[in-house]
Amino acid sequence: MKALALAIAALSWAQTAHAHPHVFIDTGLELIFDAEHRATGVRITWSYDDLTSLQIITDKGLDPDFDGILTPEETTQLNGFDMHWDAGYPGDTYASSAGHPLLLSGPSDWSVAYNDAKIVSTHYRSFATPIEITQPLLVQVYDPTLYVSYALKLGTTLDNATGCTARTVLPDLDAARAKLDAAIAALPQDAEAAYPELGADFAEAMEVSCASTS
Repeated sequence: MKALALAIAALSWAQTAHAHPHVFIDTGLELIFDAEHRATGVRITWSYDDLTSLQIITDKGLDPDFDGILTPEETTQLNGFDMHWDAGYPGDTYASSAGHPLLLSGPSDWSVAYNDAKIVSTHYRSFATPIEITQPLLVQVYDPTLYVSYALKLGTTLDNATGCTARTVLPDLDAARAKLDAAIAALPQDAEAAYPELGADFAEAMEVSCASTS
């Protein structure tokens, strides 16, 4: 099942072309390196907004006393709720270098916590093969249809990196909105049409550059 599918199904929200986004997720990205200074994967953190967290907790019958604290047993029930993905689902995370997509594995080594009325989940995704970064590597987290809004508010970090730096690249929101408005205006008026998949235009990016080690 896709990431967030359980949450969205539980909320029974109707998706319309003029009501985006519905779910807000603060995101953190950590690029992991091996001993040979190659990028091996990304650890991704999702912190769900208060309303979505409450709806998920309630739908799963957790925290019945509403004290904002889950027991170890309840935490176990919650763990992995957003990690059961359909085959081929990209997990709303996309990596590329020099314009070429980089294949990421499915999620592994996940965890979950519920603090301050927010669900925070983490998972790890590895590259198909370790990557020596000779050109900037980009990682974006976004929902193509903008139903879910991701923002890199939890930061971008590097683990075991040597001679590498990470920065957050912001999108051109004016251009993205203009493109979206034009796409919506072009939708058929007499039929139910799919929402334009322009999430990439609105997405922040983690950009990682590394100095040559040769």
